[in-house]
Amino acid sequence: MGESRLATIWSLAAAVTILTAGCGQGLLGGGQEGGDQGPIALGMLVPQSGSEAAVGPYMRNAAQFAVDEINGKGGVLGRKLELKVADDACDAQTAVAGAGKLVTEGVVVSVGGYCSGATLPTLPVFGKAGIPMIIPAANSQELVDQHLGHVFLINGTGTQQAAAAMAWITKQGATKVALMHDNTSYSKDIAVRTKKLLDEPGGPETAILEAVTPKESDYSANITNVLGAKPDFVYWTGYFQEGGLITRQLRQAGYKDAIMVGDGSVSGKLAEIAGPEAAEGVYATMTQTPETLQGAGNWIEAYTKKFGSPPGPYSNQSYDAVRLAAEALKNAGSTDGTKVIAALEAINGFPMFSGPLKFTADHTLSAGGFQILVIRSGRFVLQDALK
Repeated sequence: MGESRLATIWSLAAAVTILTAGCGQGLLGGGQEGGDQGPIALGMLVPQSGSEAAVGPYMRNAAQFAVDEINGKGGVLGRKLELKVADDACDAQTAVAGAGKLVTEGVVVSVGGYCSGATLPTLPVFGKAGIPMIIPAANSQELVDQHLGHVFLINGTGTQQAAAAMAWITKQGATKVALMHDNTSYSKDIAVRTKKLLDEPGGPETAILEAVTPKESDYSANITNVLGAKPDFVYWTGYFQEGGLITRQLRQAGYKDAIMVGDGSVSGKLAEIAGPEAAEGVYATMTQTPETLQGAGNWIEAYTKKFGSPPGPYSNQSYDAVRLAAEALKNAGSTDGTKVIAALEAINGFPMFSGPLKFTADHTLSAGGFQILVIRSGRFVLQDALK
């Protein structure tokens, strides 16, 4: 994202903050304090439109699943939880508008965030309103590098994903690696961090760092550039729409070596777009999904029964984001943002799908939990589980 565009978006975020500051919360209000005994509102920004809209229902449904479970046990602080969802379309300006809407609706904790480029400009909107953010999916290191006290990530970071990618690339015996990204915060961050690891002596090297324009239909020029560098491993770090096209077009151009994608491409849609033959054997760096979680069978069954379809990527993280928000509210004994942030920082051993939680000083997971998946018969499965 160019500096002028980023400045425009952050200016818009500041304007939204000013407009919403007086709408029931104030700059440090942190939500529904005082005599209000109605529902406690949690806010969730997810893509409900645009190229990444397929992920939105997985996250929204899982969050609602957790809300319903908590409410069935009496709620939090003697009050029911309510989930308020807004569309971010994986677009910065849409996300800022959605964040402002959630602030005016009185949410006390944000439990959303999928695309990092859309999540980044919402940080000041929620921050100025005193609203803690538990981010279930977005994981660009830029989110961490803001050093904002109200921001907590429960997905592995870009640094951790790059390290997992490097380990697998090395294990596969690759010598020249093509890195492809879409210039968004999330995608470029992983590619650049992986390149730094590749540039260290003694291992595989970077063949090319290639940026593509998202939402195109023809990447032949990029494919030509990549194949001209003669890589034996291609790592795409963007989202599934482009990832599927790039995978198909790489194979059509005669590339026969390994392809790997980042966690933003882990969707059955990638295999549909690429086609079954091209997608077969594509690797992915990914944190836990419902299908790769040991002992998650009953949860998957209950989710499927409730929503009529199985959970997908970031369902478990979204479910845990709500549970963590409820735990912090309970421990804080209040909906005040400052108290909830302190409660989140004090979490030690809270059980989540990713394991017992304790945040680092940077409000990230102490371990990224990335694993390697591979496409078999159109589905991403755990590579380590293959015989």
